[in-house]
Amino acid sequence: MLGVALLGCGRIAKRHAELLSSGEIDGARLVCVCDIDRTRAESFGKKYNVPYFVSLEEMMQECGEQINLVSILTPSGQHAQNTLQVAPYKKHIIVEKPMALTLEDADRMIEACESHGVRLFVVKQNRYNLPVQKLREALEMGRFGKIVMGSVRVRWCRDDSYYRQDSWRGTWAQDGGVFTNQASHHIDLLEWMLGDVESVFAKSRTALSAIETEDVGIAVLRFKSGALGVIEATTATRPTDLEGSLSVLGEFGSVEIGGFAVNEILHWNFTTPLESDKEVREKYSVNPPNVYGFGHREYYLHVMDCLKNNTKALVDGREGRKSLELIIALYESIETGKEIFFPFKPQKCRLGH
Repeated sequence: MLGVALLGCGRIAKRHAELLSSGEIDGARLVCVCDIDRTRAESFGKKYNVPYFVSLEEMMQECGEQINLVSILTPSGQHAQNTLQVAPYKKHIIVEKPMALTLEDADRMIEACESHGVRLFVVKQNRYNLPVQKLREALEMGRFGKIVMGSVRVRWCRDDSYYRQDSWRGTWAQDGGVFTNQASHHIDLLEWMLGDVESVFAKSRTALSAIETEDVGIAVLRFKSGALGVIEATTATRPTDLEGSLSVLGEFGSVEIGGFAVNEILHWNFTTPLESDKEVREKYSVNPPNVYGFGHREYYLHVMDCLKNNTKALVDGREGRKSLELIIALYESIETGKEIFFPFKPQKCRLGH
């Protein structure tokens, strides 16, 4: 049984705590929580019946022997610093998206974990959505033939009350905008499906929310395969979430996964049908209770398997860095007004600064 500690007791921590304290993650249990806000830490500790702390040092001193894995759920701008603090304790690390806000910080995280001999896992739970897994399987089977185009659409609602929950939300130094936060999973999925990116051109604006960063953004991508991609992302949908979707169009087929959390197969069409295609839409479309979907459970089970059997992680630090680099390229394009070609060195991107 692996003991898991939560570092950060904010919005996403509730999802992690519920899974780890309910017995849903075979082989793992929640052993303690930590947050610099004593009220939050105490609330979490009492709710899930575990010790709570306001400093990492105190938590490690009191519960270190019970901890095998630390899930870092702090604001995005603190992920790198927290990872560098945890790694010397020789504890494996899960870090929520995005893994960092600068490539330099991501590289420091990867190096620190490697030098201390601990595993670094980056949360990309939507890769485990059943429709997404089915789409990936079809791609690996070559059913699409030549890929023509891929697109993601994130049309969610985050009003001012959401951004007022914490002072770091919607800031360049600690959070980023819709590209970095809400759409980061979808950007990861697009890149995972279509492969390495050759260039990007992006535009954004702050339409409805009183924040530093963008709440509306669009981008056009060219992949090394020659395929084109489109990213449409906003938190300015009103009055409620509309969709979180992914489409892949190819020479021999087209698939669209919709719903509000990339959870529902809307179109599944191939020029050469398989018998199993008849069941795909019904069997692999499950509506989750919220935008987080069901993927966190499968993600934790994957991490447990990696640690138990020393297998390769689906999204380790280096894999997590890929989508971060793409997001930074989007901001570089927005600031310069130019198409950004890979590889590139960020010059104008404000993310993390």
